[in-house]
Amino acid sequence: MIVHVINVQEISLDPDTRRAWRAGDEITLSRKEFDLVHALIARAGDIVTREELMRDVWHTSFWTSSKTIDVHLGWVRRKLGDDSRNPHLITTIRGKGLRFETASPAA
Repeated sequence: MIVHVINVQEISLDPDTRRAWRAGDEITLSRKEFDLVHALIARAGDIVTREELMRDVWHTSFWTSSKTIDVHLGWVRRKLGDDSRNPHLITTIRGKGLRFETASPAA
């Protein structure tokens, strides 16, 4: 069996088993939280637009609520240990989208 675990910074994600870890400790993510992290970490270093996230995670081409992504992102950041005021994992690129950073700003 081939394991396709994605490792970026201290986060590991296994899309096949839908499991996630931070620094080796397993994190429990809801289905949408997992899908959001996967959509971002699979393209680590690239900006993912909100439109792409709505399409890929929520499977919709229209905005059910402009806050949907923000609410889920807040939950994900807490679970991943990412400070929303000074994020090192998922950063917001104003007017463009979100990016899962390949390295901590301190690195």
